Amino acid sequence: MPQPAFSRRGALALAAAGLLCPLAAVAQPAAPAPIRLALIEGLSGPFANAGEAVFRNLLWAVERVNARGGVPLPGGARPLALVRFDSKGQTEEALSLLKSALDQGIAFVLQGNSSATAAALVEALNRHNEREPARRALFLNYSAVEPSLTNERCSFWHFRFDAHADMRLAALVGALREDRALRRVYLIGQDYSFGQHVNRQARALIAAQRPDVAIVGDELHPLGRIRDFLPYAAKIKAAGADAVLTGNWGNDLTLLVRALREVGSTARLFTFYGNALGAPAAIGEAGVGRVLAVAEWHPNLGGAASDALRAAFVQRFPDPRDDYVHVRMQVLVEMLAAAIAWAGSTEAAAVARALEGARFDSGALGGLHEATMRADDHQLQQPLVVSVMERAGSPGVPHEVEGSGFGFRTLRRLDAAAVAQPHQCRMVRPD
Repeated sequence: MPQPAFSRRGALALAAAGLLCPLAAVAQPAAPAPIRLALIEGLSGPFANAGEAVFRNLLWAVERVNARGGVPLPGGARPLALVRFDSKGQTEEALSLLKSALDQGIAFVLQGNSSATAAALVEALNRHNEREPARRALFLNYSAVEPSLTNERCSFWHFRFDAHADMRLAALVGALREDRALRRVYLIGQDYSFGQHVNRQARALIAAQRPDVAIVGDELHPLGRIRDFLPYAAKIKAAGADAVLTGNWGNDLTLLVRALREVGSTARLFTFYGNALGAPAAIGEAGVGRVLAVAEWHPNLGGAASDALRAAFVQRFPDPRDDYVHVRMQVLVEMLAAAIAWAGSTEAAAVARALEGARFDSGALGGLHEATMRADDHQLQQPLVVSVMERAGSPGVPHEVEGSGFGFRTLRRLDAAAVAQPHQCRMVRPD
C-alpha cells in the first residue's frame, strides 16, 4: 500500500489506496505503544446519536492510518488509538474527563458537539498547558462552530476542522438570497452560545442581503430538553413563515422537522445539519425540494472519488442507520497523523507548529477535498456545498441517506476563498 506524502506546507496527501482499499486486505503489523486520541463526547443522553456518528467517522479514519502501518516516527511507526470518554453531553463531565485524559498522558483531545463545551475545554487546556509544560496537549475540534473559538477566544492549543457558523451562514443565506419567492423567515435555535450567534448573525445577513424579507420569529429553546416541538411548529405556521433558518443539530433538529411536518408547515428549511441523523426520514416526502443543508461534502457531490468514499464507508458500516460520513473528520485524522510524522514527535507544541499552515491535498483522490489550516487563527479553510433534499434516484441524487429513500442534490459548491471570513484572533504562542 502506498504511503501518504507528509509535508509541512506542501500537500498532506491522502493516498487513494490508503483511503479506499478494504481493511481486510491489509496485513496488520505488530504495533508498539499507540498514539492515543481522547474522544470526549456525548455518547449517551439526548445527543448520543450525534456522538456515535462522530465516533464511527473518527474510528474509520484511525483504522485507515493504522492499515497502512501507522504514523512514521524516528523510533518506528506507531498506530493511533481512539479512546472513548462519554461526557453524556454535559460540560462539567467533559471537563472532568479532560483531566482524566491528561492524567493518562494523552496529548490529543477531540471534541465538537457543543460550542459551550468546546469553549470550556479550550480554557481548561490553556491553564493546564501553562501549568504543566511537560504534559501539554492539543484540542482538535471537528464540529463546535461558534465563531469566537477562532476569533477573540483563539488559542495556540486549539484547531478547528469544521467551517464555523459565519462561514456556513454565508453559504446558506446566499441560497436564501437567490430564492425570490421567500418573503417571511422564522429563526429558531438552541439557547446557548452557538444557537444565539446563529440567530443574531442570520438576522443581520438577511437584513443586508434581502431587506425585502421580514423576520417573523426569532426564538431560542433549551438545548436537548424539548421533547415536543409542536408548540414551536404551530407558532412558525401561524406566523406565515415560508422559510425557517436553524442551526439546530441532533435530536433537536429531528424533532423540530417532525413537528413542522405534523402541523402541515410548507416552509422551506435552511439548516446546518438537515441532511442526516434522522432528519430526512422525519420530514419525509414533505421535505422534497424544501430542506437545504450545508456541509463540506455530501454523498451526491458527484465524481468517482466521491462515490468511492461513500462506498468504502458503507462497506465498513453497512447499517443504514450509521450512514453519515464527515469528510472533515477524515481530514482531521489525516492532517494530525501527517503533522506528527513531520514533527517527528508527539509533543503538543511541535505538532501544533507542524499543523499551522499545513495543506490537505487529496489530488490522488481526484480532487475530492482540499483544505488549508490557516496559521493565524487555526481555522480550517475548505469548500462548502449547499444541497437540497430530493427523492433518491432523481437527477443528481443516485444515493439515499440512512435508508430513508431520500438524498440531497447539490445546489451550489463554494470554494474555500468564497466562504473565508476575516478573523480577530491575536494568537499567543509559547516560547
